[in-house]
Formats: sequence, C-alpha cells, structure tokens
Amino acid sequence: MQDELSIGQKVTGIYKTGKYVGELIDINANKGLGVLKVLGVLKHPLQGDLHHPNHTDVPLFHERKALSKFEKTNIPLSHLKAFHEEVPEYEKSLKQALKEQKLSLKEDESAWATKSLEAIASLEKDYFK
Repeated sequence: MQDELSIGQKVTGIYKTGKYVGELIDINANKGLGVLKVLGVLKHPLQGDLHHPNHTDVPLFHERKALSKFEKTNIPLSHLKAFHEEVPEYEKSLKQALKEQKLSLKEDESAWATKSLEAIASLEKDYFK
C-alpha cells in the first residue's frame, strides 16, 4: 500500500462499481478489510447485472443504489486510498455523481444505457423526495 491508512482518516473506497469518500472507522488487517463510513459519493454505481456488465438480456436488471450517508461498509484495504481534499457534502456529491453518469449514458446509444437511464430516473425519485 502506498499510503499507510489509519482509523479516523478520510479515504476513498470502491464498493462494487461505486466510488465513495468517507472516514475509515476500523481496520481488520487479518482479513484485509477496512470499514468505511460514507460521507460522499464520487461515482454512482452502474446499473444492471454486475456479472454481465453492459447487457440487458439478463434475468434481472438490477437498480443499484448508492450507499447512504453514514452507511458503514467493509471494503478491501486494496480498494481504499487516502483522500486529501475537502470532503463533499453527501447530497451535492450524489447529485453530481448522477449528473456525470447520466451525461455519459446519454452519449451511449445502447439498450443498456437506455435501461440504465430509466433505472437512474427511478432512483432519483427515491433519493430526492
């Protein structure tokens, strides 16, 4: 690991296909895991089946939510990196991550992108009631 991680440190973590910033609240070196308390969203998770990315012909096209504010999750230490910038406010960062993902999907004319945009529209109704 490049940076030595410590409890209380601000870090980024990749969980499934999303990227988050948060506080490292525990380290289990024996299992190679850190516990991240989510404070912001840097990249919204991709929609659909993780095992068949970019496909719509799957048994279940998953609607994938971002981790919630203050949600705690185990992340492999190899997927955690020190974060030295100002931590963004959760809701603003979620909106920005969704905006960036939607722009990218609108450039893609595939069936997967269309279905992903539909899933994101549904998620936005849930996120921003």
